[in-house]
Amino acid sequence: MNFKRKLLIAALPFAFCLSSAAYADMTLKIAEIHPAGYPTVVAQENMGKNIEKATNGELKFRMFSGGVLGSEKEVVEQVQLGAVQMTRVSLGTLGPVVPDVNVFNMPFVFRDHDHMRKVIDGDIGQEILDKITDSEFNMVGLAWMDGGVRNLYTKKPVRSLEDLKGMKIRVIGNPMFIETFNALGANGIAMDTGEIFSALQTGVVDGAENNPPTMLEHNHFRNAKYYTLTGHLILPEPIVISKATWNKLTPEQQETVKKYAKEAQFEERKLWDEKSAASEAKLKEEGVEFIEVDKKPFFDATAPIREKYGAPYADLIKRIEAVE
Repeated sequence: MNFKRKLLIAALPFAFCLSSAAYADMTLKIAEIHPAGYPTVVAQENMGKNIEKATNGELKFRMFSGGVLGSEKEVVEQVQLGAVQMTRVSLGTLGPVVPDVNVFNMPFVFRDHDHMRKVIDGDIGQEILDKITDSEFNMVGLAWMDGGVRNLYTKKPVRSLEDLKGMKIRVIGNPMFIETFNALGANGIAMDTGEIFSALQTGVVDGAENNPPTMLEHNHFRNAKYYTLTGHLILPEPIVISKATWNKLTPEQQETVKKYAKEAQFEERKLWDEKSAASEAKLKEEGVEFIEVDKKPFFDATAPIREKYGAPYADLIKRIEAVE
């Protein structure tokens, strides 16, 4: 039984038991795999404080950062069941659950970082959030966080596509990501974030792919000293709330949660830019070499992935490309 079907079966009893009555008082548990001080964590903490203040304490919050409530996949399951109320989750993890979000998961679908931000700030971004809400998987999409530009970091330098061949590269557990790195000549290996450090240390993987803040905060730079600027993914990351929880809120509380989730979207962006620049500087101080590469061979090699996974979204991709 696949992950998607198991989650649906697990969530159905809870969905049928939902009461239409709204509850005045509630504590919102917000889970994050990233550590305290990370931009997404800080923005969500401030979101929670603002919600608590605006509702005069009817809605309280507790932040669980650093992955203490489990991996992203495990937290998604808990959100679906209402055991955790809110989370910021990567689209790579959400893709197998809500397939429509995979349009943003395709390699090189965005021209650059600014292009991605313009897309999520507009109609297309809201449409994808609505896809999450309208899916059968018991979550409501509220806003977007900026997950930055994902590049490749390895134990041996990758200066060309040829250098990547045969390398074992950790990716998020999404078939598209595995196939993307297989198309690049590497071996994509899915594993949770918390396993990467030891996998790099022991040689289970030769590298991983992510943004500079994640590489720094999770100490991956201690075993991977080469950061190759492939820019293969530029991922927005949704803030979601359990639909079971959402249905218990009054309309006024729902509007308050939406309002401050949107504010968190733009606060996190400012925090992200500052953190990303500081992280790059710190990584360089720690001896990490940043490598510029010709991206065209990487783009060309991943064309079959865009053709395979992009077919259902051909019109939407054209709209994304048209965003200036």
